[in-house]
Amino acid sequence: MGADLRTRYLGMELANPVVPSASTLSSRIDTLRRLQDAGASAVVMQSLFEEQIEREGLEIHLVLERGTESFAESLTYFPELEDYNIGPDAYLRHLELTKRELEIPVIGSLNGSSPGGWVRHARLIEDAGADALELNVYFVAADPNLTSSEVEQLYIDLVAGVRASVDIPLAVKVGPFFSSMANMARRLVEAGADGLVLFNRFLQPDIDLETLEVDPSLHLSTSEELRLPLRWIAILRGRVDASLAATTGVHTWEDAVKLILAGADVTMMASALFKHGPEHVTTVLHGIQTWLDEHEYESVGQAKGSVSQAACADPVAFERSNYMRAVVNYTTPYDWRAASSEPRA
Repeated sequence: MGADLRTRYLGMELANPVVPSASTLSSRIDTLRRLQDAGASAVVMQSLFEEQIEREGLEIHLVLERGTESFAESLTYFPELEDYNIGPDAYLRHLELTKRELEIPVIGSLNGSSPGGWVRHARLIEDAGADALELNVYFVAADPNLTSSEVEQLYIDLVAGVRASVDIPLAVKVGPFFSSMANMARRLVEAGADGLVLFNRFLQPDIDLETLEVDPSLHLSTSEELRLPLRWIAILRGRVDASLAATTGVHTWEDAVKLILAGADVTMMASALFKHGPEHVTTVLHGIQTWLDEHEYESVGQAKGSVSQAACADPVAFERSNYMRAVVNYTTPYDWRAASSEPRA
């Protein structure tokens, strides 16, 4: 009998730690069924955006006109905002249908950056049947008059506002750009977060040299991006009273195992599923199972956090000394030490 893959996330017992993250993969019921059949233990729905909610009243005629095309398969996985979904009503209907069709937990997703009336939609997502809610806070602090403490308070107020709106478990997905990430993580939990999703992948704009326009195109993640969430999950494991989900850079079973060892309760992926299809979940689960069995772990629970900062033999490796060691030990053909040992002509 193999290792037990079960894990707990947001108070829910899941069959395993592999969860598709919020993306357009969830816009089709047939794709969701494929993800479930491949072994996904839960699914995070595509996000309902603050901007969609706020403009619904202004563009209701466009909503009605586009209704028949809302969930048609797109030519691109990453459509423009107006094509992402047609608004709150369609999102809620799709969520209700998803709950009826799937047996695994369904996590709603709300994407915004400012406290306001749109927060009430958290309650509507709960009423539609979501087992939990992921609040995706996407905020770029571009105003030079806005202080860091004001930015942090905006996050806290937003989480507290959503927490007051729902009774279901609440996960908060944030970026890593805080001067004290550990302190901010603790404050988010104190404000009402039952879990933290690390990290939000802020998309960076480019410039088209022919049109001289800002290019908002999205590039899929790679496994190299795994190291940032790995470090912070390892640091936060045992220091915050909340579930920890790892996202960004999760492509292979090796990625998932590393994050579990660091302390992740679940590992979330989207880019790998866009590249390889929903059945990639099965491949990842097989790899996790094989590794645990070969290394004589009885369960995911036993492996979880065994290489976190609190548990590993070299806890400072997750902090500054890790940087120093990597820089000092890295050599190139142009290293002065190597050059100085060569005989002179």
